[in-house]
Amino acid sequence: MFSTTGSSFGMPARRLAAAAVTSATVTATALALAAAPAHATDDGTADATVLRTGLDVSLLGGTARVPVNATLNDVHAPADADKTALTVTLDGVEAGKPVSILSAETATARATADHRAAKGYANLVHAKVHVPGLPLLSLIEVRQVTSEAVCEAGKKPTASSNVLGSVSVLGKKVTVTTAGTTKVSVPGVGDVRLDLSRTAITSSTAAATALDLDVDVDPLKLGVAHVRGRVTLVRAGCRTPAGPGQDTSGTAAPGTGTDVKQQAAAHPDARPGKTDLAETGGSSATPYLAGAAGLLVVAGGGAVVAARRRKSARERG
Repeated sequence: MFSTTGSSFGMPARRLAAAAVTSATVTATALALAAAPAHATDDGTADATVLRTGLDVSLLGGTARVPVNATLNDVHAPADADKTALTVTLDGVEAGKPVSILSAETATARATADHRAAKGYANLVHAKVHVPGLPLLSLIEVRQVTSEAVCEAGKKPTASSNVLGSVSVLGKKVTVTTAGTTKVSVPGVGDVRLDLSRTAITSSTAAATALDLDVDVDPLKLGVAHVRGRVTLVRAGCRTPAGPGQDTSGTAAPGTGTDVKQQAAAHPDARPGKTDLAETGGSSATPYLAGAAGLLVVAGGGAVVAARRRKSARERG
């Protein structure tokens, strides 16, 4: 009986430790494979929008407040996307009659993204935008406006907006400048603040908006008392892809890194040129090595316990 017990617990300590080490190695390898960093092949992102409204419409007598949140040709990537719808119509705002928010000859939004580049593009030609309560007077009329944002791996992002031809706001022609803010006031109708050709560029993102309108009109027609909010025309944006095999340490090419990734440069232990640096600045192998070390400690403890049991069994025999 004791010999059977000895064969169960009397396995040589070295053999048991070796088996435990093998198990620890396999487990650590599996963890490393399952949690391998994915940022080295991340695709970028892109978006484009022809029209976006965020308006609050108050009806006469304060009977109701109707939000008017409309979009036209709003696209997003990584999956390639392209839309060319030409009109936006809403029901139930002007005494139950449909309202044409936007009509255009051409309205295009396109967004593409992969591991090499992300691009957003929007274009609007011969367009009119209306708000509820102003059926005969356009909020804005444009001849052609275009926005484009390009984010390529290893390059600085770019963004641009172009407003070509004349622009009219509430029936008044507006002098088009390269960029800036213009305010238009029409007595008995309302006020519009117009921002032209706004761009925002960081080390890894870019965005461009051709026209951004802050609207405050009080038409007092068709049961509409007040319209307030924002209208955005022709916007494009993007985020730089990591790119295959791209170095994500602090020595990355300008325009492709972020503040978090730059932390890697503050650690002299990091090997130059490695692509497996975690965003906190340490090597991505660190948690796996720590896990394997923990398993080895457990294995060593198990070997000691087995040796003690084997010795005790011999003494009893």
